[in-house]
Amino acid sequence: MYNSKSIIPVVLGAAVSLLCGCTSTSELPEAKTRASLTTSVDDYQYLIGPGDTLNIFVWRNPEISGQYTVRPDGKVTTSLVEDIDVAGRTPATLAREVEEKLSTFINNPRVTVSVNNFSGPLSEQVRVIGEAANPQAISYSQHMTLLDLMIAVGGLTEFADGNSAKLVRVEDGEQQTYNINIDDLIRDGDISQNVDILPGDIVIIPEAWF
Repeated sequence: MYNSKSIIPVVLGAAVSLLCGCTSTSELPEAKTRASLTTSVDDYQYLIGPGDTLNIFVWRNPEISGQYTVRPDGKVTTSLVEDIDVAGRTPATLAREVEEKLSTFINNPRVTVSVNNFSGPLSEQVRVIGEAANPQAISYSQHMTLLDLMIAVGGLTEFADGNSAKLVRVEDGEQQTYNINIDDLIRDGDISQNVDILPGDIVIIPEAWF
């Protein structure tokens, strides 16, 4: 009789093999103190993505100010300008672009953009798959660590092999795969296993073979 449960480790193993087919290294640097984080973490700027809610305020023009939800195609339509590409831009960059577009209608516009209901671009989200209590895509937050990520997904299931987990990351255009020891981190309290998480990371947690 076909047993759907028995195929789960095989399917997950295949996913690991596909994602881990490029360079593989054994260790990631542990999470650093906030004063000495890597440059790529310190330089992180939030990018607008589909699902975000934008507050676009035009100084002295409340009638064309408003709140807009970014559509799945990464655009919004304002009172005066249709289909503005906003996904992948910082709020400050978008504000300058909106000013340029509004200058056709308004003399010397001044625009401020703020973001609510953060989602961010899909490319910036961190994904956890496999034996997490609540596997999902998480919006990246600056200075996020592996421990923060595991708290967000509710930790491991009772069937997880956390010390066989993999972290897949794109560095300089190439996919890198790292071993991470989640069991040691969250079950044994070994804080040396905590590592920095970057936008776009994928964490794969396999099922243990009993």
